[in-house]
Amino acid sequence: MYNNGNVPNSYHLPPGGNPNGPKERQGDNKTPEGIYRIDSRNKNSRYHLSLHISYPNEKDKKRAKELGVSPGGDIMIHGIKNGLSWVGDLHTEVDWTQGCIAVTDEEIEEIDRVVPHGTIVEIRP
Repeated sequence: MYNNGNVPNSYHLPPGGNPNGPKERQGDNKTPEGIYRIDSRNKNSRYHLSLHISYPNEKDKKRAKELGVSPGGDIMIHGIKNGLSWVGDLHTEVDWTQGCIAVTDEEIEEIDRVVPHGTIVEIRP
């Protein structure tokens, strides 16, 4: 995370099942790359808390259209699946996110607390 050029915190993330290149289509298990916004929150998520990002953006939609596929959607920054919070940082050892960005429950609580609605999210490889 960055705030006015400062890095108040950083998080170790799982690599994803298909980590090379940006998300191209629904079901490719890739995490999108690009500029998005936090556009909704789900405090009743199956993954502790979740913050929805505005994927697909116009560039994503154009790429998917050119490929003749659905870009997918429902990409979140979220915690661990409910009932499994004991896993903690071990969640980064395997890919289980299907393109989402997963952090521990404590980390998503911190992110939820400090990141307002509409915050820009840049996802880089």
